[in-house]
Amino acid sequence: MLHGLPLLSLLIWLPIAGGVGILAVGREDADRARWLALAVAAAVMVASLGLWFGFERGTASMQFVERVTWIEAFGIDYYLGVDGISMPLIVLTAFATVLVVGAAWEVVRYKPAQYLAAFLIMEGIMIGVFSALDAILFYVFFEAMLIPMFLIIGIWGGPNRIYATLKFFLYTFLGSVMMLIALIYLRTEAGSFAIQDFYGLQLPLATQTLLFLAFLAAFAVKVPMFPVHTWLPDAHVEAPTGGSVILAAITLKIGGYGFLRFSLPITPEASMALDWLLIGLSLIAVVYIGLVAMVQEDLKKLIAYSSIAHMGFVTLGFFLIFRILGGSGSRDGALLALEGGMVQMISHGFVSAAMFLCVGVLYDRMHTRRIADYGGVANRMPVFAAFFVLFAMANAGLPGTSGFVGEFMVILASFQAGFWYAAIAALTLILGAAYSLWMIKRVVYGEVRNEQVEALTDITARERLLLGTLAVVVIFFGVYPAPLIDVMTPSLDALFRLVVPIL
Repeated sequence: MLHGLPLLSLLIWLPIAGGVGILAVGREDADRARWLALAVAAAVMVASLGLWFGFERGTASMQFVERVTWIEAFGIDYYLGVDGISMPLIVLTAFATVLVVGAAWEVVRYKPAQYLAAFLIMEGIMIGVFSALDAILFYVFFEAMLIPMFLIIGIWGGPNRIYATLKFFLYTFLGSVMMLIALIYLRTEAGSFAIQDFYGLQLPLATQTLLFLAFLAAFAVKVPMFPVHTWLPDAHVEAPTGGSVILAAITLKIGGYGFLRFSLPITPEASMALDWLLIGLSLIAVVYIGLVAMVQEDLKKLIAYSSIAHMGFVTLGFFLIFRILGGSGSRDGALLALEGGMVQMISHGFVSAAMFLCVGVLYDRMHTRRIADYGGVANRMPVFAAFFVLFAMANAGLPGTSGFVGEFMVILASFQAGFWYAAIAALTLILGAAYSLWMIKRVVYGEVRNEQVEALTDITARERLLLGTLAVVVIFFGVYPAPLIDVMTPSLDALFRLVVPIL
């Protein structure tokens, strides 16, 4: 029954309409704006659960499909659908938006209606990215994301917000222009802008290489991969808490999603020929960026760099499949690498959101992110400290948390590609533990050395609800990841079959 409803359109346009409605009726009444935003975000979350429970397992077919002609002269359709790759990311987006609205409840005092409206509009656009099956529709949503995030950082950000905003915009915009050229070329070859029509094209290696590099320019910046990662720490430091949550939990995942939806299935030969480049950049992110995180003095910068390192695991899992199959590895090992990268994307969405919310809790009380300004927080905020330590351990890949599952799957698959791939990748467990424990030791434990810390009060009921919900999710998928893996495996297997005929 759900498949007969335009559920994806509802998920896209309800938050956008809600954001516009808040701007119209809530600008002079902050409480009304907050309650309206919460109602809209909760409604979208409930609708996304309808997507989850109505999704048919065991098939790679696109579901909840909607298709109508949009721009007939150019053959562009309003074409939506989801599979096991995109559907979990949509649910994650809806979940993260509820967290952002809840986190802003008592904190955002400057233009709260506009702030909440920007996030709701952003939510609809991001769901559009994950739902679009027409290349131009995807590109429109992909570019439209820049506008609300530009405003969120530029208006509610820190002292250097203009620099961070312009850097974020230029990096992401310039990369996506190359993608647009690639999509137009593919339209001339396939006769359609439908993304799935691109999969059957038999393109020469030289053409695939150019297309692959065009997609890489767009998606590597979004992940972000080394060396185009420098915009992310600046954006995180200057962004408000909600902006950091959405950047880390959702926006970075669009880069990984792009590799699965475009690069691997459309340009499989080029993906194999250039896998050394992606694997090398991924391992640099895992090791070098992990070392960079260890020397940070700013809480947000430390977590931002750790996000880059963890996303390196995602791209490593995606592109190791060629080394696994080309060596002594098995098909199951290659599929495990894909699954591990995907699980890591979802897990990192929850864990990074939790980490930035924890930093937001401290910043709202102390108005500083310098690690040296803290110490002994557990003495004054024991409940908060328990949550913070849990999420830091999940960020370090502690077994029993969701942060361990994806990394373990990728490392296990890496052994089939070669011992050194696995050995280097496994360094993230050591480095992650090092910078996470270092941060916890200096922030949470020890004697109270700061008068501001002495005056801290523990988290409120609202904050306990937000962090407690995230804690349940992180532990649940850490102990029992099967529901997530069962959803995505058929679609990843179908993707795998599109790629492997070249071997």
